[in-house]
Order: sequence, then structure tokens, then C-alpha cells
Amino acid sequence: QVQLVESGGGLVQSGGSLRLSCAASGSIFSSDRMAWYRQAPGKQRELVAAISSGGSTNYKDSVKGRFTISRDNAKNTAALQMNSLKPEDTAVYYCNLFQFLGGQEFWGQGTQVTVSS
Repeated sequence: QVQLVESGGGLVQSGGSLRLSCAASGSIFSSDRMAWYRQAPGKQRELVAAISSGGSTNYKDSVKGRFTISRDNAKNTAALQMNSLKPEDTAVYYCNLFQFLGGQEFWGQGTQVTVSS
């Protein structure tokens, strides 16, 4: 099993920045993919950014150039630096870990990000 704990959400004005952090513990493999998803009220959960163990990244189009995902494999942590935040970024953000070995997926409890206009 894997446990994920997020931190760093909050309320910020449009144009501001926030940094989300995710700490993973448990049975973690070096090949695991880490990602951030978000879910706004009344909408489906969507992928925001993902990063492989080797550092390859991919982003949702609307956050490219504003958000940066990173990870520290030695500490089993991931982060999402969010700059130039917009009201449409308001959502609950979830840390996600996918294990290619076994195909299991794990989620954090979520952290609220609210961007005021």
C-alpha cells in the first residue's frame, strides 16, 4: 500500500502563486509515475501534470507555462509550482501515484486551491 499526503493549498488572488507538495510513503517503486489531478465543483477530475521517475513531464494545455511539476525520488515527494493562477484553476487538487508494477493507483486526500478574481 501507498499513502499520499498533500499540503500547500489555500486562497490566493488571481495572478498569484501556490506550491503544492505531496509526500508518499509505503511500498513505492522507482518506476512509479506521480501526477497531480484536480476536480472543480460539478466537473470531472482531470489530469493537470504528470512526471515519470526519469523526469519526463506532461501538462494539461491550459497550465503549460504556468505550472511546473517536480519530484524528488530519494525523498518520495512531488511538488506542483503554480504561477499566474487564474480563477478557473480553482479546484481540489489530488496527488496521484501509479505503479506500473501491478497497475495499482493511489490518491491523496486532496487539497483545496481557491483563486479569487
